[in-house]
Amino acid sequence: MRKDYDKLVRDRIPEIIESSGKKAVTRIADDAEYLSYLRRKLSEEVDEYTASGDVEELADILEVISALGRQVGVPLSRLIEMADDKRQARGGFDGGILLISVED
Repeated sequence: MRKDYDKLVRDRIPEIIESSGKKAVTRIADDAEYLSYLRRKLSEEVDEYTASGDVEELADILEVISALGRQVGVPLSRLIEMADDKRQARGGFDGGILLISVED
């Protein structure tokens, strides 16, 4: 029985599938496709975290963000620096502050 996926997977997934006695049919995405599939993968991982609340999904999100950064020439370390800069300038999300409205 065949099940179609058409999605980006971690590098070792085909090997893991093959070790279970199944056959993985794969191909390598070109650069434009890869970026598109990474963006789709980010949404997938965020949806999985939102649905489950499982902290391992946060690790998956981080891995996809790291790959997206590398694809556009920005390493994870620089993304973290950028996040730190924003946190210093505008704050983080630790306070749980909800903006309800702004009045003139």
